[in-house]
Amino acid sequence: MRILVINSGSSSIKYKLFRMPEESLESKGLIEHIGEEGSPIQDHYTGLKSILEKIDGVSAVGHRVVHGAEKFQKPAIINNLVIKDIKECFEIAPLHNPANLEGILACKKLLPGIKQVAIFDTAFHHTIPPYAYIYGLPYEYYEKFDIRKYGFHGTSHEYVAGEAARLVKKPLNKLKIITCHLGNGCSITAIDKGKSVDTSMGFTPLEGLIMGTRCGDIDPALVTYIMHKQKLDIHSMDKILNKESGLKGISGVSNDMRELEAAIRKGNKRAALAIEIFIYRIKKYIGAYTAVMGGCDILVFTAGIGEHQKDVRVKACKRTFAHMKKQPKVLVIPTNEELMIARKTYQLVRRK
Repeated sequence: MRILVINSGSSSIKYKLFRMPEESLESKGLIEHIGEEGSPIQDHYTGLKSILEKIDGVSAVGHRVVHGAEKFQKPAIINNLVIKDIKECFEIAPLHNPANLEGILACKKLLPGIKQVAIFDTAFHHTIPPYAYIYGLPYEYYEKFDIRKYGFHGTSHEYVAGEAARLVKKPLNKLKIITCHLGNGCSITAIDKGKSVDTSMGFTPLEGLIMGTRCGDIDPALVTYIMHKQKLDIHSMDKILNKESGLKGISGVSNDMRELEAAIRKGNKRAALAIEIFIYRIKKYIGAYTAVMGGCDILVFTAGIGEHQKDVRVKACKRTFAHMKKQPKVLVIPTNEELMIARKTYQLVRRK
């Protein structure tokens, strides 16, 4: 069975074609600049059409969908009701879900009769208990508007946790694992016996760690304070929090770790401070999640920074587990969200 995995962004489409259950990668690619001036690809339909001209024999399609809210706690065969529910999440994931749906609708036209499956980034975190996902706000906001911690990068966290258990040759349900997905977007998850019990991202991907351009945890009163001082509207403030903060905002240089390191070599103190804050926040979350689970057997680093920035890993681990008699095993595992999506799509389609 050939499973086509689609990750549809606002101006890009990443794809991989897997033969399942062998899990062999047959094709992959990326289309960028969709809809931009001068681009030959003006919409996702045209982009996917060009992809499908290069491949054939697609048995099913698996789509990455960022937000499934409380509705989707596992993968779903896409039908009109699922499409309606994905649309209802537009308000809480305006940068991601609309683009994800563009890919789904394009495939629906181009591959009529082929089953499509939605794999939600939030689904893995639905095992987080209420005491960890309810915010300290009036409870009615949860009841009326589903305001709670959802968490993201779930497919990545689930994949690397499974790989960690395989590498140490122990059952996943016997391990306490902390997974650190560190890229331009960053999140850390506590995985106890194979289940997510807490994660650093929240209602949106803004909560938690310092990221490339996202601020992570801040005093929420700062939002209204800055808006008042700078005379900003909601959209301007949202842009500051999501696009102008984090490593980029602190350093004033870049959100790229390589560029920050180059700036440090030239004596840029703010670049050095940005990385120091970044690592400090990682250490805090690792320590907190070790306490939450009552220990840690494996610490996993993945994604661009997690896999390639050894200095970040070393500093994040330094003295972090000094209080523990048995130190956790530290692993670097390249994530493969597309393979995880292919697995889940194959399993669901075969069952149906």
